[in-house]
Amino acid sequence: MSLDVSPQLLAEAENGEVREQDFVETVRTSLPYAYSLIARLAAELRSGTAEFADNQTPPPSEKERGQLLRALSSDAIRGSLERHFGIALAFQNCHRVAAFRPEARGGETHARFTSVRAQVLNQSPEFRDC
Repeated sequence: MSLDVSPQLLAEAENGEVREQDFVETVRTSLPYAYSLIARLAAELRSGTAEFADNQTPPPSEKERGQLLRALSSDAIRGSLERHFGIALAFQNCHRVAAFRPEARGGETHARFTSVRAQVLNQSPEFRDC
């Protein structure tokens, strides 16, 4: 799964730095499922008092799962989305992504969510091929 990079964005990259807002827009249009899921989690986090907001619903198809995996496996994409939405992302399996407030990174709840124990407890046979 690749990003749909416009000729303008490619020219921008070839001539120097890319404006992050242009990159985020490319992510939004190239990976709409991943972008909208992360946007929803960010909105849930901002509107509530919970320490984090997470998704536990599998994507509707492998296409959407691929978008989510692509967004979270790329440091540039993940970092840009975190800065754009003002969140810290954590990822446990092929669809359980969580949004934390940036200052929560490294805190007790974030550490528990990203721990080896949480990873092991969040496994099941249906995730083997995701």
